[in-house]
Amino acid sequence: MTTPSALERPADVPFGRRLAARLVLVPARLLALLPPRRLRSALGLVRRGARPATGAQAQSARDAMCAVSLRCAGPKGCLPRSLGAALLCRLSGTWPTWCTGVRVVPPFTAHAWIEVAGSPVGEGVPDDYFTRLMTVAPVDRPAR
Repeated sequence: MTTPSALERPADVPFGRRLAARLVLVPARLLALLPPRRLRSALGLVRRGARPATGAQAQSARDAMCAVSLRCAGPKGCLPRSLGAALLCRLSGTWPTWCTGVRVVPPFTAHAWIEVAGSPVGEGVPDDYFTRLMTVAPVDRPAR
């Protein structure tokens, strides 16, 4: 027997933001196919020159990804959702910390997310709920 459920998808995402999210969805899905080492290298290249994202910017990007893709809005869409949100932030010149890891509490499952200042964005869990195994953080620019 199955349990009926509904996905919560943001409805107030502007058309331009939805269009940008659709554009980054294809590269996000392609990046999701890469092995971890190559994925980290690719994201390391993409993040160059970006300033750190704010919480509002990262949440807006995550909401846009969930609004345009049922897969990203679902429980098994964490990898394309997090990659798409990071790429969407990059389009505006910012970069959140992209993370992948596992849940600390059973059942131990893999998960990917974005975070700002050490807090997962839009996950609705405490900061220590996940253990990070791989991160791609924004590069600190030296002060001039």
